[in-house]
Amino acid sequence: MAETEASIRQDTPQPTGTLRLTVPEIYGRAVVLPFLSGFLDQWPALDVEVSFTDRIVDLVEEGFDLSIRIGEVAQDSLLIARVIEQAQGGMYASPSYLEIFGTPDTPEDLTRHQRLIYGLSPRPDSWKLTSPEGAPVLINGGRLFRFDSGEAIREAAIQSMGIAFLPSSLLDTDINAGRLVKLLPGLQGSTLPIQVLYPSRKHLAAKIRLFIDGLVEYLNVQRSPPTP
Repeated sequence: MAETEASIRQDTPQPTGTLRLTVPEIYGRAVVLPFLSGFLDQWPALDVEVSFTDRIVDLVEEGFDLSIRIGEVAQDSLLIARVIEQAQGGMYASPSYLEIFGTPDTPEDLTRHQRLIYGLSPRPDSWKLTSPEGAPVLINGGRLFRFDSGEAIREAAIQSMGIAFLPSSLLDTDINAGRLVKLLPGLQGSTLPIQVLYPSRKHLAAKIRLFIDGLVEYLNVQRSPPTP
């Protein structure tokens, strides 16, 4: 395997310079940073500059090579968008929060709870889910705490401030450690595309192409079910 990887590196144009990317903090913590360690070891001539932010960045104006976004993005003729995975949302709270406020048994119970809202989404106060029978379920009401960062919502949930609606695949570590518990598992959360955006060019720079291809391969391995 090592000889094969060495052969691939020899046959691939070596990326140089600085790769500038912007990524939501919650996705950067859960996915990009673990991936970057091995990626940069593989390409030692490449530097990297990462901006962790949930705001919509103008890649061309601000000089970024690529951006990773969670959810739908507006079409832009200057950008190419590639979906790298689909993330399903779910509702989560800490065990301590549930001890204080109780565990909701029905969607209606959530109107008596504190909800941690992502203020940058198109309809931030509403959570869209689907019942086991396939009927749409819309969650509204409750006491609302708004944030402009998915990572801040995750941390607020861990600190027992309320119930969060976040991509389940980004919370594996917290779930396994017992910091967060999934609520109403019979309800299926909406699916969010996770996309890489990069400026449209005739020839894609090697550093961008290798990063995207490497990240997709990394995700395929991480999201694959464990072998018996």
